[in-house]
Amino acid sequence: MDTKIINNKELTIWEALIPVVALIAILAYNVLIAFSGPDDDPLAGSNQFVLLLGAAVAVIVGLFNKVPFKKMLDEVAENIKSTSSAFLILLMVGALAGTWLISGIIPSMIYYGLQILSPAIFLPATMVICAIISIATGSSWTTSATVGIALIGIGGTIGFPLGMVAGAVISGAYFGDKLSPMSDTTNLAPAMAGTDLFTHIKYMTLTTIPTFIISLILFIILGLTVEIHGNADTSQILLDIEKSFNISGWLFLVPLIVIGLIFKKTEPLIALFVGVLLGGIFALIFQPQIINHISSVDSMTFKSGYKGVINAITNETIIPTENESLVKLFKAKGMSGMLGTIWLILCAMVFGGVMDSIGALSRISQALLKMAKTTFGLFASTVGSCLALNITASDQYLAIVVPGKMFAKAYKDKGLAPENLSRTLEDSGTVTSVLVPWNTCGAYQSGTLGVDTFDYLPYAFFNILSPFMTLIFAAFNIKIRQLSNK
Repeated sequence: MDTKIINNKELTIWEALIPVVALIAILAYNVLIAFSGPDDDPLAGSNQFVLLLGAAVAVIVGLFNKVPFKKMLDEVAENIKSTSSAFLILLMVGALAGTWLISGIIPSMIYYGLQILSPAIFLPATMVICAIISIATGSSWTTSATVGIALIGIGGTIGFPLGMVAGAVISGAYFGDKLSPMSDTTNLAPAMAGTDLFTHIKYMTLTTIPTFIISLILFIILGLTVEIHGNADTSQILLDIEKSFNISGWLFLVPLIVIGLIFKKTEPLIALFVGVLLGGIFALIFQPQIINHISSVDSMTFKSGYKGVINAITNETIIPTENESLVKLFKAKGMSGMLGTIWLILCAMVFGGVMDSIGALSRISQALLKMAKTTFGLFASTVGSCLALNITASDQYLAIVVPGKMFAKAYKDKGLAPENLSRTLEDSGTVTSVLVPWNTCGAYQSGTLGVDTFDYLPYAFFNILSPFMTLIFAAFNIKIRQLSNK
């Protein structure tokens, strides 16, 4: 809310767009041509450097417009500082995946989930489960890091494409993130627009509920029609899980405690840290054979137990299994596995910081605002501004804050209630952030779920449909609230 919008009257819209066009062109070549092979991974480093190339282009534009280089560096530093908590959360998620694997928590979730969730209902059930958890916690990130990882494992074992499962996880997680009064974006949007929290939530249900229902129907159709390539008979998989882990319902205490802490408004970083520690303790109690394997010893001692847990927290851990379908499920990368995602966010913040410092973000929003001649044009300009900022600023908060500050007066001048703006900010700023690979949300979800952004993007129905739903309401003047009713 304290973010300052930097204006640069010397910068033209065409100059502001030069870094954006350059970034998109190089990224397209990088992903679609240069690193399009089956063994290539653009996120291994090339996309990160492309973001720095885009930042370099923005620096040249800034210098041409007499913006001091030190000012650009200062804004980059502020951007990186604003995402420091995200870096720590990512490291905790990596650590959580490690201890929850060796303790048997994730394998137990998969074990019981395979017996409850049949292929026909799996995708819609995944969306509903994630929606409930996200509403309760107010966090799409926590939802993905806990039940999301388990559901990815269950879906992959059944035979669903991982992108499809991730799409269902993200659709449900962001539905809850939008509507939960504990969500940071749900509080930020009305603050920017000038309305109160519960008016915002109530008004947002008008577009959010229909979008959720349509997305749910699409997942029901997919679940009934998609051809499952995996083995539908899970009896052997269940036996192999039992061979490797001691399966117990007591292990569910850990995720329940973590979700309970989030529900009690504990800081996510603290809740995840507690989950990591509890996961390590439960591993020592329930899975001593796993600890011995990791530590390469025959019997557990204090040293081997400590070593096994720390290794799982920090480094890649692989639990041996003869079942090929369980190989990927019995692997966790620990904190080190999140470094690539952190690297991506870091480079994205460099690009976004330079773009902000030269006034490009403000200029793009102003250009979109000038196109708003009608009520529908104003809504469309807001949506376009949020999408543009998710791509250029690489941060969902800026995609809410900047348009919120820029468009508030325009909505008031047209006699529109502020909840129109707050709802549009959420429908287009919050949910589309996860569809951009280099955005903090896109990078986080991809790194946490282990699924490339472009793989889950076509199936993130809720996130794709939300901006269109708000535009349909505006085009047909459905429930567009005025400042005063005659």
